[in-house]
Amino acid sequence: MNVEYSKRAITDLRKISADSRQAFGDRVAQALEARIRAVVDRISREPLSAPRLEQRPEIRVAPLIRYPFKIFYRVLDDRVRILHIRHAARRPWQG
Repeated sequence: MNVEYSKRAITDLRKISADSRQAFGDRVAQALEARIRAVVDRISREPLSAPRLEQRPEIRVAPLIRYPFKIFYRVLDDRVRILHIRHAARRPWQG
């Protein structure tokens, strides 16, 4: 399934990349970026695999597992839309 990114998700990706490079260096930032790509790839192949948000069932959330981030997305008829990528320590996203 095709994947598209919201403006917010693109901003999230840029911030996550810059912050991780500054805090941990290029090697960690590259590993984090690769993990995000891998999870998005899995989402594109198995869009219904991640659980739904209880308070917003049209939105699904996929954790990165090795890194403390979650990818929030919506499955549409012909594509998956990545809505937001946020640190797991922040309060739950309400949309």
